[in-house]
Amino acid sequence: MSRLGSVRNRLLPAILTAVGVSLIAGGLLTYTGAVEPATSAEPSEIVVATPSPTLALPTIPPPGTAAPTPTQPTIPADRVATRVVVPALDIDLPIVKGPPDKVYCNVAMYTEATGLVQPGMPGSTYLYGHARAGMFLPLLDQSKKNNGRGMIDMLVDVYTSDNQKLTYTITEVRPHVPKSNGFDDPLSRTEDTLWLQTSEGPKGTPTVLQVIAMPFASGPADPAAANPRPKPVTCA
Repeated sequence: MSRLGSVRNRLLPAILTAVGVSLIAGGLLTYTGAVEPATSAEPSEIVVATPSPTLALPTIPPPGTAAPTPTQPTIPADRVATRVVVPALDIDLPIVKGPPDKVYCNVAMYTEATGLVQPGMPGSTYLYGHARAGMFLPLLDQSKKNNGRGMIDMLVDVYTSDNQKLTYTITEVRPHVPKSNGFDDPLSRTEDTLWLQTSEGPKGTPTVLQVIAMPFASGPADPAAANPRPKPVTCA
């Protein structure tokens, strides 16, 4: 063998070994066997949680920062109740100021007795009406069924002259309250409380029915809905 052949036989295996190492390092050569033909596959779905553009994310104040105190809407000094609705009982009546010597028909009334207030103010709002068809008769009828338990949790909407709707939920039904002390509890209340009163019998009956409701929600109302035109008449 010539010297050139001897050199070639020594260098060729070394060169092939070096090239193989380079291909393995580059990821281009494997020893896993025959290459399988490529197959198509569904692309992977990437799910990204994106806040809705209409969703305002809460802002976390820095440590030690006091949260702002929510402000209460100002109640106009001349606010009065204008409409009362008990949807579950089909009661829907305009409200007027009650005269001192009579009870009108076709409306509910509020009293301005000293110590009573208008809706949304601290204290008791006191509304009353006749126990007649189209007025507060459904309250009396319900009070005779299981002592009025069916009225508990019913909603009462009271509209006001400044175009607000205050929704209350009935929490208590009191039949047979003596007229002589009927205002004692209402005048003792310091939180917003709604009272509905109706009679329990003909003129001269010494007791009345009281339905008590507590605040549930409030918000603006359509002016037309909040200010119906009352048509009080003197009851026959």
